[in-house]
Amino acid sequence: MATGAWVLLAAIALALAIGLWRAATYGRFRGTHRVKGGSAPARDQPGAGESVPDAPAPAAEAVTEVGAVLGERATLLQFSSAFCAPCRATRRVLGDVAASVDGVAHVEVDAEHHLEVVRRLGVVRTPTTLVLDAAGREVARATGAPRKEQVLAAVAQAVSP
Repeated sequence: MATGAWVLLAAIALALAIGLWRAATYGRFRGTHRVKGGSAPARDQPGAGESVPDAPAPAAEAVTEVGAVLGERATLLQFSSAFCAPCRATRRVLGDVAASVDGVAHVEVDAEHHLEVVRRLGVVRTPTTLVLDAAGREVARATGAPRKEQVLAAVAQAVSP
């Protein structure tokens, strides 16, 4: 086989691998990660058993910074942008979930107008959805448009004791 044919096959294989990886991860919720400025988990801090008031979670600060209020049980914090088609679908899904589950709020943040919040929370693309518990701590995050079933599962994780 000619060298050009091998290069073409390699390019096709690489494109296929990238496409499969993207399809497998797009819109999926994954566990949370450390956020810049966030405190270490309580179990890692000295005196973890002591009753000391916790500092507000960075995501909770972001919600109040944009003029919104945390939900009683959970908050769906969506970062979107004006020209983002998947953001509109995500808005619909998150709005449906917030309307159907008591105590869950949907807060949409325009990433372009809140760049400091975007940087602080490590948002790299839109749509990005953060699922916050009642205290405003990040429980899960998804980049891309999640399905309703995925959002409901993440909310269940956030509201479970």
